[in-house]
Amino acid sequence: MIGKIPETMLAAVLDAYGGPLNVRQIPTPRPGPGEVLVRMAAAPINPSDLGFIAGGYRSQKPVPVVPGFEGSGQVVASGGGLLPRLWLGRRVACAASNRHGGSWAEYMVTSASQCVPLLADVPTELGAMMLVNPLTVLAMFDLAQKGGHPAIVNTAAASNLGRMILRLGITRRIPVIHIVRRTEQVALLRSLGGELILDSSEPDFPARLAELSRQQRASLLLDAIGGEMTGQLLTAGPPGCTVLVYGLLSEKAACFDPRLLFNEDKHLGGFYLPTWQAQHGRLTIVLAARRVQQMLKAELQPVVQKKLLLAEAPQGLALYTSQMTSGKVLLVANDQEVPLV
Repeated sequence: MIGKIPETMLAAVLDAYGGPLNVRQIPTPRPGPGEVLVRMAAAPINPSDLGFIAGGYRSQKPVPVVPGFEGSGQVVASGGGLLPRLWLGRRVACAASNRHGGSWAEYMVTSASQCVPLLADVPTELGAMMLVNPLTVLAMFDLAQKGGHPAIVNTAAASNLGRMILRLGITRRIPVIHIVRRTEQVALLRSLGGELILDSSEPDFPARLAELSRQQRASLLLDAIGGEMTGQLLTAGPPGCTVLVYGLLSEKAACFDPRLLFNEDKHLGGFYLPTWQAQHGRLTIVLAARRVQQMLKAELQPVVQKKLLLAEAPQGLALYTSQMTSGKVLLVANDQEVPLV
């Protein structure tokens, strides 16, 4: 153990799914075998966190619960085991455990296998945002490469994850068709080097999507929206294409013509990062996390619109929900490690 662990800690707490977020003192958790206690420095608000708060995940934790899927900090206590003892004292990026509360707190217990030691030149602030979006982007490009997909279509392209896909597509010379919802988002992506950009609010969007997909042979289509968009992607993709749903920003069930699946051999599936991680060995994930750290200041660099103290979590949640395109909101639990300015 490093330092004295307090009996209670400040945390953002969800008392009911779909309900408000409250900040209060709760008991500080203690790690069990194979687990570590992380003194949190910072944690972002991600779209997946919004889904969790709304109750949109199949396996929900009992309430009251601390949200937050990822963050960074220092391992200050070990519950026993080789890996927990190895991580003791290290700065880490960490993902929340399915068995405990999340990262929007001063301390978090998680499995030692859910922690990645940060390289010396990686700031703790960037480490807080290196697992959910960057690993997802690497996994998607891995799927594109292994599946032999010549080009990609991506929705919600002005998001943090969308901008990472744009930059990595340029670096790897893989054409990406970027779908946004507003005119100003088109200009934003052009300023970042995007070329194939479509505004889904335009009346000719379905026809232009189909034409561009045909020209580029875009056979991997990534859907963060759901609802009507799923059907539009399936319709526009070439025969044999795959549509992967990885989000539900529309909060509507996917709508599509099932005849596309058997008449044109098109495929519809889902992408969930924990499932992808479970399907790969520990070494693969470690190597992927190391690659992410090497690209955090370039292709996989996140955009932060605001840093707020953990005590301001409800305001941060409201800000992020209303201005997601502007970048991440980072909840800071330790402003000595992650300064607010």
